[in-house]
Amino acid sequence: MWFSSFLLSTEGVLLSIFFFLLITYHLKNRNPRNFPPGPFALPFIGNFQIVDKKHPHIYFTKLAEVYGNVFSFCFGSNKMVMISGYKMVKEALVTQADNFVDRPYSALADRFYSGPTEGLFKSNGGKWKAQRRFALSALRDFGLGKKRMEQCICEEIRYLQEEIEQEKGKLFSAAGLFNNAVSNIVCQLVMGKRYDYSDHNFQLMLKYLSESLQLEGSIWGQLYESFPGVMKRLPGPHNKMFSYFDIVKDFIAQEIKSHKEDLDHNNPRDYIDAFLIKMENLNESDLGFTETNLVLCSADLFLAGTETTATTLLWALVFLIRHPDVQEKVQAEIDNVIGQTRQPSMADRPNLPYTDAVIHEIQRMGNIIPLNGLRVAAKDTTLDGYHIPKGTSVLPVLTSVLFDKTEWETPDTFNPGHFLDADGKFVKREAFLPFSAGNRVCLGESLAKMELFLFFVGLLQQFTFSVPDGVELSTEGVSGIVRVPEPFKVHAKTR
Repeated sequence: MWFSSFLLSTEGVLLSIFFFLLITYHLKNRNPRNFPPGPFALPFIGNFQIVDKKHPHIYFTKLAEVYGNVFSFCFGSNKMVMISGYKMVKEALVTQADNFVDRPYSALADRFYSGPTEGLFKSNGGKWKAQRRFALSALRDFGLGKKRMEQCICEEIRYLQEEIEQEKGKLFSAAGLFNNAVSNIVCQLVMGKRYDYSDHNFQLMLKYLSESLQLEGSIWGQLYESFPGVMKRLPGPHNKMFSYFDIVKDFIAQEIKSHKEDLDHNNPRDYIDAFLIKMENLNESDLGFTETNLVLCSADLFLAGTETTATTLLWALVFLIRHPDVQEKVQAEIDNVIGQTRQPSMADRPNLPYTDAVIHEIQRMGNIIPLNGLRVAAKDTTLDGYHIPKGTSVLPVLTSVLFDKTEWETPDTFNPGHFLDADGKFVKREAFLPFSAGNRVCLGESLAKMELFLFFVGLLQQFTFSVPDGVELSTEGVSGIVRVPEPFKVHAKTR
């Protein structure tokens, strides 16, 4: 009898604790008045159980059809507002740019950066402004947007063409080669040199950078962001992304050490040199000019400058092979304007409107950054008539912009005509936002556009790409921070 009473008493206490936690959770997480609607969220886990773990960006675009272009969603206890469609994404990122410029706290970033968030992409306020301004200035000094950068890319194209020629038309994977080539452009800006495609340490750095990004954007990254207190104590693949990123940081730290040994203050060679000199000349450590942050900023530049452009080139092969008529038409235009011997230049772009349209349509359909980086409201505001309180996390869904049915004639179909007028001339489209928009627009946008055009033309000028008969390349993709094609191999026939 006494034991039963004890059990009942213990159960009663536990039940009381449970209801107390439930009420506390409800009071803490109840929606303010006129907050955007969204699916019902369970206590503690939120909507985590219903999200599509494989392609969350597609799931969010479907939710927008139910709840509207501004709706709420919960990852664990992290409540955020999802922004969908060109009109509302532009409202948040451009019209209200100053209000949605900062990043919210991120448990992943806190562990990646081993403390208070710095780097180029996760920092906020004066530190972010100082680092972004410095990076843009330094990269321009070392060739960004200039003729010498164009020459640098054309030189890398020759290396890439030689590597592909060595395959002698046999099946090969282009992913590694594209990563090598594109990363070498960033290397020359950041480190003042390029790496041979056979360099072991360079290959490892690229491999771990790619795998870390993929894990971060997977279900494991979502779980860690939503339940960091639990996940940091559990074994699992999520732990690999942190060790991989540490290897990338070590690689960069070794380069910084080498730069310090032969630094010429009167003749800086690259971003690292310029940063080191800035550290010595000004007492601005509070603005992030420290050696630790140099490692993080350099890693961010590699992350943004390698995976995105290389992945877009992979998507180019997918769509060109699936649409051989488009590949033939691009090659005919290139042959007519440039020929097959002279290397392309940016001056050729206005004379290659169809080729330019195809590149843009590849970027739109490739949709390599389906979910933009999180923002946080700096003050109370209104979006689409809903109240967005100060401190609310906001996630722009770029997929919804690139496939907006009100902006694109055939949003779900590969159609270069989206970027051509009735006379076949290239036309810009406002809803083309693969680089995001507003104050946080990709700082390497001009470099990426130059690389995509020159690499794309250089490849199609020399090779025709195909797959074996009966093989059809998938456009589904593997979703992460960067959306990549499923692994595939191609034939590259020399023209």
